[in-house]
Amino acid sequence: MSWIALSDRKRSFFDAGGLAKLCGHTPPVEMPTTSVSNEPMPRGSLVIETRVSPYDRPQTLLGMASQTGTGFRLSLQAVPGGGVVLVLTRGGRTAHAAVNLDTGGRAEVLRATYSWDLEAGVGRLAVEQPGTWRVAVRTLTRPVALTTAEAYECVKDDNARVLSSDLSFIAISDRIEPIGPMPSLSKDTPVMTAYGYQKVGELQRGDVVQTPSGELVPVLANIRRTVPATGLFAPIRLRAPFFGLSRDIITSPTQRLVIGGSRVEYMFGSEFVLIPAGHLLHGNAATSGGKAPLTTYCQLLLPDHEAILAADTYVESMDVGRMRRRRDLLSASLLSGYPRRLLPEHSRTAFPVLREFDALTLAAQRAA
Repeated sequence: MSWIALSDRKRSFFDAGGLAKLCGHTPPVEMPTTSVSNEPMPRGSLVIETRVSPYDRPQTLLGMASQTGTGFRLSLQAVPGGGVVLVLTRGGRTAHAAVNLDTGGRAEVLRATYSWDLEAGVGRLAVEQPGTWRVAVRTLTRPVALTTAEAYECVKDDNARVLSSDLSFIAISDRIEPIGPMPSLSKDTPVMTAYGYQKVGELQRGDVVQTPSGELVPVLANIRRTVPATGLFAPIRLRAPFFGLSRDIITSPTQRLVIGGSRVEYMFGSEFVLIPAGHLLHGNAATSGGKAPLTTYCQLLLPDHEAILAADTYVESMDVGRMRRRRDLLSASLLSGYPRRLLPEHSRTAFPVLREFDALTLAAQRAA
């Protein structure tokens, strides 16, 4: 299992046996839930996404007081400047952590992940700015865990919880969820290889893919993850023929297209520009990609941070930067099992990232 609970502004799902069973229904039909329990989950994660508040005072993102008689209370607050404070209590026991993330003054969305492992006696609060390298982590000793009954309350019971209007979603897993770089291409995305287009989900270490220079470079790893299909994980369908796409592809909002050409050079003074897929939702180049509670993404790790040809348009591969120098982040990431000595160091791209207005303008002009 993994994800058992999800709540966003439009819907909520819960099943202690796992939300994956709901994904075969269109629209998703919630089934009778597996019996909930008042026993703390041995491992788990609580993940939230929130818009950065403009207020200059602390703001409660999520407050909860369990109605099950366990005495469980949770408070998750945002503080000015990108800070997050977490307090959990059960009876006379309290766990507390505070993280102050340097957002560079440009954060729009933050993701906070609280994970616990009762057997190891440790917990972790991580705050990150999705799509960037800004991640801050704090470790807790003697963490307080949620029960499945409290997970249900957290996403379903308005009498037990208080939510900020800035909160995008709450998701709860019975595993320790990774942080850091995330995959962002649907498994069916066609990627150009030495043998023509193949689905990215079928590629393995040692296969080769085409980069903008025309070279074929080896795949070091194919990174996969199933995530809640909401917030900055929500699937986006990029529509052909915008930006030269030969067919529609589905990506996460943080997946960036690498777009070049004479018009790009004229408008932005750069050989290429980067366009986050999420910037295209308010135009004709993209639509929402589905209604299931979960989605699975893949992404290719290459020797350098290069673009790959997907459905006749170049998109970025996974960027791991210099993550191997940050042991705390590496051990908490999807690459924790990858040999550190073999992990590449990726150079930072020099191409500008377009703002939403510029991305929509370019999409309209390229389609004309």
